[in-house]
Amino acid sequence: MAHNHAHCNCEEHHHHDEIEENGGLRDWIAPALSLTMLVAGIVLSHSHADWFGGLPRALWFLVAFLIVGWHVIVEAFQALREGEPFSEFMLMSVASVGAFAIGEYPEAVAVMLFYCVGEMLQDKAVDRARDNIRSLVAFKPERVRVSSDGIDHFERPDSVKVGTEIVVNPGERVPLDGELLSADAAFDTAALTGESVPRTIERGDEVLAGMIASESVVRLRVVRPAKESAVERILSMVEEATERKAPAELFIRRFARIYTPAVCLLALLVVALPWLCSLVTSFSYDFSTWLYRALVFLVISCPCALVISIPLSYFAGIGAASRRGILFKGSNYLDALSHVDTVVFDKTGTLTTGEFQVASVSGLSEHELACVAAIESSSSHPIAKAIVKRADSFDETVENLRNIPGYGLAADVGGAPYFVGTLRLLEKEGIDYPKELQSVAETIVAVAKKRHFIGHILLSDTPKGDAAEAVGSLRGIGVDSVILSGDKQALVEKVASQLGVGEAHGDLLPQDKASHIERLRGEGRQVAFVGDGINDAPVLALSDVGIAMGAMGSDMAIETADVVIQNDQPSRVATAISLGRRTNRIVRQNIVFAIGVKILIMFLGVVGFASMWAAVFADVGVALLCVLNSMRLMRTT
Repeated sequence: MAHNHAHCNCEEHHHHDEIEENGGLRDWIAPALSLTMLVAGIVLSHSHADWFGGLPRALWFLVAFLIVGWHVIVEAFQALREGEPFSEFMLMSVASVGAFAIGEYPEAVAVMLFYCVGEMLQDKAVDRARDNIRSLVAFKPERVRVSSDGIDHFERPDSVKVGTEIVVNPGERVPLDGELLSADAAFDTAALTGESVPRTIERGDEVLAGMIASESVVRLRVVRPAKESAVERILSMVEEATERKAPAELFIRRFARIYTPAVCLLALLVVALPWLCSLVTSFSYDFSTWLYRALVFLVISCPCALVISIPLSYFAGIGAASRRGILFKGSNYLDALSHVDTVVFDKTGTLTTGEFQVASVSGLSEHELACVAAIESSSSHPIAKAIVKRADSFDETVENLRNIPGYGLAADVGGAPYFVGTLRLLEKEGIDYPKELQSVAETIVAVAKKRHFIGHILLSDTPKGDAAEAVGSLRGIGVDSVILSGDKQALVEKVASQLGVGEAHGDLLPQDKASHIERLRGEGRQVAFVGDGINDAPVLALSDVGIAMGAMGSDMAIETADVVIQNDQPSRVATAISLGRRTNRIVRQNIVFAIGVKILIMFLGVVGFASMWAAVFADVGVALLCVLNSMRLMRTT
């Protein structure tokens, strides 16, 4: 059964800011008036005033009831027309109208009044949970300062074309993804990545929409349209995340479809069975007494505590994660991550900085190094970028370029065939090379010309600052770490030793990584793979949960990964798992608590130990306690 919020003044919350500024006080007018009339009616009833009896008393409480209950009754009939006869609105309507029928006027008003107040408080909690995600909307620019012929003017974001030059002043949010044209500048990236320290971006590098220029005026060249910007992708992911339901949410939906009709039938039996018993025994049957107990049963049976709090728990978890730069593509992935016991890391760019530097060049002339750089210039791999940077300049023409996945590149330069890549590439091509190179731990790029080995390039890469912390944090929550890499086994083992990773495998092709993931899952492990979301797309898809690191601008990461960590901090993986586990615990707590209390009060109501007052307080109270329990996720650090 879907939960549709019906407020006591029955005005939908269309715009959060409008509610806060204009509707907050107005929302409480109806329940305050109803409460005043309820209290006054109870006082007058006990004062034995001659005029306050019979029809005047009934009309007084009827007005107090309709102030808060009319629209709930309307919602009940609307749900009935839509094929949902067992909505919570119908349960509350039947219970309150039934209380009126047997003369329990104050209880009838109380049922609807406290139900509506509870709904309002729950909606406030939901709004608070949505704030973390709704605040992302503030990233969406309303206007862009465009620079044309030295004159700045403003345009709508969707009208700005790729290649247009735009200007962002200090303190302003970058409206569109762009290439930095001005000098190196510092940007506040906290809204996108959760990083508290400003990041310095070099001229020529990409600046993403949502970042804030910290110190100076910056000029950018737009690299993609507004609808494809990083902010739009983040918003789309978060919005779509609410549509992908976790198993617990799906269970609650199925449960409500069976549970609500079942309790309606039980409430009917509460009235009918004692009557049938009185026909064959000496049992004295009083219709109004058993009808009252059945109505108490209906009030407490309302499943709103579960229907609200379970989705809210996942929504709060997704919101808390997004505030930390962790984007889940669905609450089902938040749930799946809570069961992960093994995290498999790619090495380059995930546990290491991926910012390679050429440590040494052996056997290559400057011309041959320039040829290698010309070949590598076609690749976006960090190793290729380092070689291109080391060569400074080159003008050689590359022909017949071939990418050999997992091995390297082959091309013709100046009429000479070159092979550039791993030692495995040379072995694959049957090219001899010095065997002592196999014992070199550093990353090595071998070069062959005219099918003869001519030299090699050694590159250095260092672990990220929080890589060891990431492994330690995972170990602290009982999660094993594994490294799978295409780099040499010796280098992978060296990094694993530095970080404290127990299992590490190198010299792997993409299909080899997939085999290792299948092996781990075959051992009964729940596996999360952490990679860059581009080269490791097949493995991201194969694992139980795929996590893309620092890949806001990567189409492949958005498409393939289940979770995107927006910065380059592997320690956020442990944060994501811990958040998933905490969300899962709170969901289980809410389910057990809500069902347990309801069953207890149902029993007490049937045997006559719980009044309708107790039922309505228990129903609203259980719902609010479950909601407050869910909101604890918003304080997750």
